[in-house]
Amino acid sequence: MIPDERRRTELLPGFFRVFVDLSAAHHGVLTTDDGDAVLLFLPPGAEPDEAALDAAFTRVLGEHAHALRTIARLQAERHPHTPHYYVSFGAVRPGRQQSGLISRLLAQITTRADAEGAGTYTEASSPGGEAATRRAGFDRLGSDITLPDGGPALRPMWRNPR
Repeated sequence: MIPDERRRTELLPGFFRVFVDLSAAHHGVLTTDDGDAVLLFLPPGAEPDEAALDAAFTRVLGEHAHALRTIARLQAERHPHTPHYYVSFGAVRPGRQQSGLISRLLAQITTRADAEGAGTYTEASSPGGEAATRRAGFDRLGSDITLPDGGPALRPMWRNPR
């Protein structure tokens, strides 16, 4: 989305702030007690104001907002239309990765989804993300979403309620 590494380093904090604010507005931010891992999600029925969201991304990304719009369009084409929890981002502090932190946060979401009879959807962008979602009971949902210009492939993953 932002090819220049220096520029990407400058812009990504604002990019993620928009997602954190969106998730927080819907009570969709989970962290470990020590803050070493975070999971952003939207619950069923959370409908962001698309115009406000686009304006926020345009403010923080400037000329790169068009690339995000392309990615969002590709994601929307594959996004399920049944009520579900949408896990948008997960991150673990370097040095704490592969310690089960994301799995614990995912378990909180899937437990809630199961209690409500709702599915859970995400797009895994790394082998580690896919492995974590598979451990949580997710399965592939169709083929990968291929991003333009050599970006990572996004693997749609779905978990039925249990």
